[in-house]
Amino acid sequence: MTVEYRFSTEDEAFRTDVRNFFQTELPADHWRMQNDRDTVSRQEDAFNGQFVHKLADRGWLTLHWPKEFGGMEASPMQQLIFNEESGYSRAPGGGMGVQMAGPSIMHHGTDDQKAKHLSAIANGEEVWCQGFSEPGSGSDLASLQTRAVLDGDDYIINGQKIWNSGGHLADWCMLLVRTDPDAPKHRGITYLLMDMKSPGVTVRPLTNMLGSHAFNEIFMEDVRVPRSNVVGEENRGWYVATTTLDYERSGIARIAWGGRVLEEMAAYIRDHEELRTPRIRTQLADLWIASETSRLLAYRVTWLQSQGQVPNYEASMSKVFGSEVQAAITRMGVNMIGLSGQLRRGSAGDPPFWGAMPDAYMGITSYSIASGTSEIMRNIIATRGLGLPRN
Repeated sequence: MTVEYRFSTEDEAFRTDVRNFFQTELPADHWRMQNDRDTVSRQEDAFNGQFVHKLADRGWLTLHWPKEFGGMEASPMQQLIFNEESGYSRAPGGGMGVQMAGPSIMHHGTDDQKAKHLSAIANGEEVWCQGFSEPGSGSDLASLQTRAVLDGDDYIINGQKIWNSGGHLADWCMLLVRTDPDAPKHRGITYLLMDMKSPGVTVRPLTNMLGSHAFNEIFMEDVRVPRSNVVGEENRGWYVATTTLDYERSGIARIAWGGRVLEEMAAYIRDHEELRTPRIRTQLADLWIASETSRLLAYRVTWLQSQGQVPNYEASMSKVFGSEVQAAITRMGVNMIGLSGQLRRGSAGDPPFWGAMPDAYMGITSYSIASGTSEIMRNIIATRGLGLPRN
């Protein structure tokens, strides 16, 4: 059976509108810049904030959300188109609030939580971060030990989170805590919404080997979080968290960005005759096919959503394959360029690929870890997709 993805005329017109908007509103070289909110300069961060508000004014920040929460009730396919064009242009966006916190609150939150947070996220007024991983609980997230003890109408939180993106800029945190230490590890976990300005919250930067501040660790000492900030049922936060993670893993933006880098590599090869060898051309063709495959896997996730289904192992397939293709593109780029491929941004002369390849190469290990390790993704595919036994 042959499956062919086609977009409707309306969808293609929407893609043109989005692409024209990005070309008009973004500087020509913006797609070459760092786009993480926690690594940009103050000037760039101010520009990003202004751009996010322009998206909010158009209703594009929360395209797929219901109108009652500030969205446009766009189809999943239109949301995919927007995300793909956004990744290709590396445009600033709504971050974890739009992608993860908002949908999780919509699915599992109370009416008060929806009223308080969803419109603020849709308007670009709230910045969110994620408090899941701990020093001893990464891939085995259900082993987390941050404790929450009920005291009247509040939970008192003590513990530590790590590998937190953008926590020093965030207003709110999606926080997983253990509320029943005697329950099996996947039970006894509660999903809380924590105000990052709460007394007892300390955020410390984690500077990586690239010299960038991409992560933080969060310490919580006797932090009080109202019981009314529980999302879903107490002691059943694991099931809320899986909703959050599925939204995190199903994006196409990173795949579109990798495709753009591949286009630049092809142009570089065309301009350098010594690189137009059969070996390099074959490698490039293989990567091009792999990149298109990863794009179609992401399309499949969105198509399933458009059919009212909840993709789970399909999102893991998209994530693990897309991450490995990104890493392969970067490895080829560095090896192809040679010694000059070691030149970073700001180096004298004119570094190939605007000096981005060395940083990308040093960061490729993280591609298979962030948002869920490749090993965990394969376990999900095996058990939930193929029906294989857990042991």
